Amino acid sequence: MDRRQFLATSSVGLAAAVAGCAGSPLSSDETDSTDPGSAADGSSDDGEITVSASGEVEADPDKAIVDVGVEASGETAAEVTDALSSGAERLRTAFDDLGIPEENVEEGRYRIHPRRGRDGETDGFEGYHSFEVTLTDTGRVGEVIDASVDAGADTVGRVNFTLQEETQSELRKDAIDAALANADEEASHIADNREVELAGTTAVTTGDVRVHSVRHETMAAEDGASGAAPPTEIDADPVTVSASATVTYSFPE
Repeated sequence: MDRRQFLATSSVGLAAAVAGCAGSPLSSDETDSTDPGSAADGSSDDGEITVSASGEVEADPDKAIVDVGVEASGETAAEVTDALSSGAERLRTAFDDLGIPEENVEEGRYRIHPRRGRDGETDGFEGYHSFEVTLTDTGRVGEVIDASVDAGADTVGRVNFTLQEETQSELRKDAIDAALANADEEASHIADNREVELAGTTAVTTGDVRVHSVRHETMAAEDGASGAAPPTEIDADPVTVSASATVTYSFPE
């Protein structure tokens, strides 16, 4: 992505250790964040410096999930069920009119429960039915919200801006690269301070690769919210992907 950029050096945790041990030649490897306990281990007759560092990259979101729904109340559960069914059908029709694929519209929350009066006795029923609408064009979020309100949506919940799977995979690698670059820089600084020369890498462990989505909380839909009101516009901040790495470097004793 054009807007992707490496962020400034992240906060790092440092650990330096000097040790001498016999073993195999130097080796290095990168492990998946889903198995943070595994690492490429090697040993030599050299001393070691171990550095923990983190790195981040960011990019504009290319995926949005919009939470919209209908509410209903009535004297009986059957009456509420019918009202929710009608409201949900209007929303589905609105999504169809917008050209949103069925697989991008998922059932959210659905509940019907007794409504209690001040005396604790049942005073009718109420319920809600929500949907989660996934968009790969984040610029359509406002359009979906406005169309949902026009179709009778009573609630517009959070909007979650995030990244598609292929984008996450690409940025994950970039975040790991940034973490490793920061580890190299820290190790070089420590080596200069201790007046030793780094000879190679003996172990690498990566972990905590995370996608930090951007959430917007919206207000409940109000009567006449569409009408003459201007179109809804929601601008999302960049999504951040972070990673951490622990690297062990050797130096001749």
